[in-house]
Amino acid sequence: MLDTLITSKTRIKMLLKFFTNSASSSYLRGLAEEFGESTNAIRHELNNLSKAGYLVSQEDGRTIQYRANTHHPLYNEVRNLVHKYLGIDKIIDHVLSRLGDLQLAFIVGDYAQGKDSGTIELVLVGEVDEIYLKRLEEKAKSILHRAIKTKVINEHEFEAQRNEFNKALLVWGNL
Repeated sequence: MLDTLITSKTRIKMLLKFFTNSASSSYLRGLAEEFGESTNAIRHELNNLSKAGYLVSQEDGRTIQYRANTHHPLYNEVRNLVHKYLGIDKIIDHVLSRLGDLQLAFIVGDYAQGKDSGTIELVLVGEVDEIYLKRLEEKAKSILHRAIKTKVINEHEFEAQRNEFNKALLVWGNL
């Protein structure tokens, strides 16, 4: 869907990187290495997205860090489009809303960093029906065409590991 609308594969990778999780930031050479692209191709797309206002930059020593401009008037629309492309919206609708006493849900791993690795990792906080969760996982896999790994923890475990979720993408509940 997104690749038919936007023909630049590099631009799609950047949108996934920066709009999956607004806390995600990176610099030119880091993106080139991560995407396996030339620095010229990355620079070109960074300039285009920055000029349009979708990305903001900040000097950090000798490097320039880029991140999504959360104040851009189209930020929410672009983020929602990226989430739909990745299937995050379907995960929320088909899996999380019917599980039981779910307090929080996070996407962790590659997807939280904006990388489409093919495996969506979820951490669920609360008490859920694990048999029902496994059935919903299978349904979501067939809808999304991506592997899904889930881990269920209770609120005490979450509090003990809270710092590990700073870079995770909160998709259910409020902190």
